Amino acid sequence: MRIQAIFNKDGGTFRTTDMEAYAREAERIFGDAGHHLDCDIVEGADMEMALRRCADRTDLDAMLAGGGDGTISAAAGVAWESGMPLGIVPAGTMNLFARSLKIPLDIRLALEALAAGEVAAADIGTADGRAFVHQFSAGLHARMVRLRNAMTFRSRLGKIAANVRAAVGVILDPPEFDVEYAVDGIEAHTKVSAINVSNNRFGENGLLYADDISGGHLGFYTTAPLKPAGVARLAADILRGRLRENADVTEMTGTAVDLHFPSVDRSINCVIDGELLPMGRDVSIRLHPGELKVIVPKAGAESTAPSETAAA
Repeated sequence: MRIQAIFNKDGGTFRTTDMEAYAREAERIFGDAGHHLDCDIVEGADMEMALRRCADRTDLDAMLAGGGDGTISAAAGVAWESGMPLGIVPAGTMNLFARSLKIPLDIRLALEALAAGEVAAADIGTADGRAFVHQFSAGLHARMVRLRNAMTFRSRLGKIAANVRAAVGVILDPPEFDVEYAVDGIEAHTKVSAINVSNNRFGENGLLYADDISGGHLGFYTTAPLKPAGVARLAADILRGRLRENADVTEMTGTAVDLHFPSVDRSINCVIDGELLPMGRDVSIRLHPGELKVIVPKAGAESTAPSETAAA
């Protein structure tokens, strides 16, 4: 295969990596596996333009993107629109899509797994036409991201500390709002503190990512209005991988979710794959089963990468 790699040098692990040496290693690993790989190293601000230029090329069999969750989400959207297979190198903090695809979280082991990998079909979602590979969320998560983004941090540890401070802020002041929703035609009007719509159901893990993103459904989660103690219990249940045991959380599945926020009279936010974005009073969320082509480790291939201790 002829593959173009685009690495976001501002993304997570890559900020402290000798990127020229890493690119040479990537080209060698893929060459040894019988592929031709060219690497571009770009700044974060130029990543989307580089991805779109790559997707427009007619001489490529696949593209490879490396960076954090935001970079990977953008790359998946571009790959989905173009129909080009996508391989991802997880270099972020959470690396949720890579976890779902069973890609090693070590950036060098990921190269070896992808070079020996195969193309598979994965599901992808859209929220008002914007692609997402992980989730759309409103309420608790959006407030936490907004609080975190108002803080200053320069390292992965700083970002983790900012997340902790933001989580405490949300616990002390949880949101509460009305929503009207329809999930595959099933309609309801309720009051919630959080809404999450995931690309396939969340697995039994503490990071809320899907174990399988080829199941052909959206996971739809609503959380009843919570007081601070309720938010703390929810956080504890999530960290223990016991989201479904929390009495305040309701789960449904479907392929089409429509949301209407009747009481919204000001600018509000949602989070799509970790990015804080403005949200209107109406949101249309759809699943596109099997429409994203991804490079994944071959079935049965063993990884020596630690599952929760990525170089992220």
